[in-house]
Amino acid sequence: MTPNPSIMRSVEQLGYRVTVGDVASQAGLNVAEANQGLLALAADAGGHLQVAETGDIVYEFPQNFRNILRNKYLQFRLQEWWKKIWKVLFYLIRISFGILLIASIALITVTIIIIMTAANSDRDDDNRSSGSRGFNFFFFPDLFWYFSPNYYSEERRIERREKSEFNFLEAVFSFLFGDGNPNPNLEERRWQEIGSVIRNNQGAVVAEQITPYLDNLGEKYQQEYEDYMLPVLVKFNGKPQVSPEGEIVYYFPELQVKASKNQHQLVAPYLDEIPWRFSAAGSGQIMLSAGLGVVNIVAALILGSLLRDGTVAAQIGGLVAFVQGIYGLLLAYGISFLAIPLVRYFWIKWRNEKLANRNHERLARARFLANADDSLQQKMAFAGQFATETVIGKDDLIYSSDRDLLEQEFEQVKKQNLLDEDRE
Repeated sequence: MTPNPSIMRSVEQLGYRVTVGDVASQAGLNVAEANQGLLALAADAGGHLQVAETGDIVYEFPQNFRNILRNKYLQFRLQEWWKKIWKVLFYLIRISFGILLIASIALITVTIIIIMTAANSDRDDDNRSSGSRGFNFFFFPDLFWYFSPNYYSEERRIERREKSEFNFLEAVFSFLFGDGNPNPNLEERRWQEIGSVIRNNQGAVVAEQITPYLDNLGEKYQQEYEDYMLPVLVKFNGKPQVSPEGEIVYYFPELQVKASKNQHQLVAPYLDEIPWRFSAAGSGQIMLSAGLGVVNIVAALILGSLLRDGTVAAQIGGLVAFVQGIYGLLLAYGISFLAIPLVRYFWIKWRNEKLANRNHERLARARFLANADDSLQQKMAFAGQFATETVIGKDDLIYSSDRDLLEQEFEQVKKQNLLDEDRE
């Protein structure tokens, strides 16, 4: 069984000594999954089981458990190797779109020059040379001015660092496809924050303390019966309890057991989704990318008009004939280069509107909780009756798998004898 990365991160963050409740709340996993994952990780990474007098179990891991796993599992090593390779490959993919844009413009431009030069071949050398210089001066400096060695003066470099960390080739990819989901681990973050809220309240909460982290609470009758709490109860093995006034509170026994005394974790008052951005590139880089896209499509249309007479390519041959063969691809690329960002702009706008509505609803629930009325405060006070916290220290252990069993049994007998003497 391949180790769960979330469980491994949680073990490291919690100091290599954890309970099932520690990991479930820290990683946002359900209790059963955390229990199974810890057992597997302990077996594979040389972890130890420690049993308290209460019957609760603590898992203790060596600080080099990742090295132990790496030496043991080929699959684990391959995954880490592939992550490194993928970073390089993805970077090459990102810059390839900018390279392709420049190559397309250069190919189209050179082809236009060849066709125009061939069309004016009946002129004298001076006029032909003058015309060629005039065309180059008009087109190339405007096209490749960005790549001038003197373009990046110190002021330019400072401005670039302040606005964007992308180089031009990366900025082209960002202009086309954006920079990915700004909330890639939203569900993981949601359950981590819910778990932290439960732990901060010593394992007993009311629904109003959880709703700022949930979406889609259902119909009105479902909200009255607090049906939206069912996934939380299932994930963290919680139990409902009804107050004398008929209010429901929830407590989570597994999350009330800790391996160490930790301070309350800082938790955002509500789950705040980050809006999607069109591009993280600087405004100048976006304008340059769009401008080159326009140059590319205009140049492609000019080339199309020159190639309209099929005999031109046949007469000149060589590069012109090749470009005529792939002209459809060049034109499609030029159109797509501008169409994809345009469609994505409206898609992001629509998506951010829905995202803003969700954030607004969760914020309203957080404000309702912050300004709790007497009824809600009474409900939270009843939940406090079920709040408890058990910290399993070294002195509470009756068994540890990293020590000799006979030695531990002897210590327990000795401890029991001392207790009996104290009672007498």
